[in-house]
Amino acid sequence: MKIVRVETFLVPPRWLFCRIETDEGVVGWGEPVVEGRAEVVRAAVDVLAEYLIGQDPLRIEDHWQVLGKAGFYRGGPVLSSAVAGIDQALWDIAGKTYGAPVHALLGGPVRDSVRVYAWVGGDEPARLTEEITEQVEAGFTAVKMNAAGRTSRLTTPAETAAVVDRVAAARAVLGPHRDVAVDFHGRFTPASARRVLHEIGPLHPLFAEEPLLPEHGHLLPALVAATEVPIATGERLYGRAEFLPALAAGIAVAQPDLSHAGGISEVHRIASLADAYGAQVAPHCPLGPIALAASLQVAFCTPNFLIQEQSRGIHYNKDADLLSYVVDPEPFRFVGGQARRSDLPGLGITVDEAAVRAADRTGHAWRNPVWRHADGSFAEW
Repeated sequence: MKIVRVETFLVPPRWLFCRIETDEGVVGWGEPVVEGRAEVVRAAVDVLAEYLIGQDPLRIEDHWQVLGKAGFYRGGPVLSSAVAGIDQALWDIAGKTYGAPVHALLGGPVRDSVRVYAWVGGDEPARLTEEITEQVEAGFTAVKMNAAGRTSRLTTPAETAAVVDRVAAARAVLGPHRDVAVDFHGRFTPASARRVLHEIGPLHPLFAEEPLLPEHGHLLPALVAATEVPIATGERLYGRAEFLPALAAGIAVAQPDLSHAGGISEVHRIASLADAYGAQVAPHCPLGPIALAASLQVAFCTPNFLIQEQSRGIHYNKDADLLSYVVDPEPFRFVGGQARRSDLPGLGITVDEAAVRAADRTGHAWRNPVWRHADGSFAEW
C-alpha cells in the first residue's frame, strides 16, 4: 500500500483538516492546525507531503521520525502541528487497514468511557450561573472557564475578588461532587498567579490551567510549591523534551494537544512520561472532530488519563461546530458527561467529505484577538 495523495482543507470556524489517500482506497483524516495560523500549517503539510507520496502509510513511527527530525531545523508549533495532523491520519489508515480502533493498536483499552468537560463563560467570563446550570442539566460533571479576561500586570483587589467570585459561583451550582477547572490562559504574571491561586484554593478547583506563560517554565517549581491547587499546563508544549521540566517541577496535570504535540504517537509517549512523575493527562482540545476523535483514542488506552476537553458549544465556534463535518454524531454523544468507547476502526469517526470540501471553498481567516491594557500596551490574550 502506498500514499498517493495528501490534501488539506481550511474549514470554519478555525480548523484545518488533512486527508491522506492510498492506492488501495483507504483514506485517513487528521487535524493539523495552529489556531490563528492555519494557512501557515497548511503550507508546512504541503512541504512534508513531498516526502510522503509513494511511501507505505503503515510505517507510522518511521514517518514520524523523518518528518519531525530530518530537517536540520526542527520543532516549534507549526512543524509539530503539521506532523501531528499527518500522524493522526496515518493512525486512522492503520486502524482501518487492520479493522481495529487506534486504541487497540496502542495496547488496548483501560477504560470503557472517558470523562469530558464543557466550556462556560467565554474569553471574559459572564453568565456563569446560567451556563453552568445548563451544562449540569445536560449531564456534565465538570466545566472549565477562564479565570479572567484582560488582567493587570499585578492584579488589583477588584480583579482578584472577581476571579474568586466566579469560582465561588461555579462551586455554588456544581456542589461538592462536580468539578470546575480554571484556565489562567497565560494572562497572569507570576506574582498575580500566586496571589489568585491562594485565594481560590479553598474552593477546590479541579486544576488551574496555564497559570504561567510557557516561557516562564523555569518559575513553575516555586509556583507549584506555593499552592495547594493542582497545576496543569502543556497546550503550548510540543514534545516530550518540553514536558520534562514541567513534569519535574511537579505539575499535577499534563495537557498535550493532539493537534500540536506531534499527534497520537508523541502524546502517547508524553502520557507515559507523565505517569513516571505521578501526573495525570488531560489532553487540550478546543478544536474539531478529528482532533477530538484522536484525543479519545489516546484517552481510552492511557492509565493516567484524567479528563478530556471538547468544543461543543465553545465560544470560538461561530460558523460551524463539532458535529458539522461528521456523518454520524454518535461517537460524540456524551451521556452523563462521558464519551463511550466503541470498536469502530481507525479514529472511530466518518468524516463528511462533501461538507468538508464545500466548507474549504469558503475557508476562513480566523485570528485570535489582540488585547491591550488601559495604557495602550500589549496585554496577553
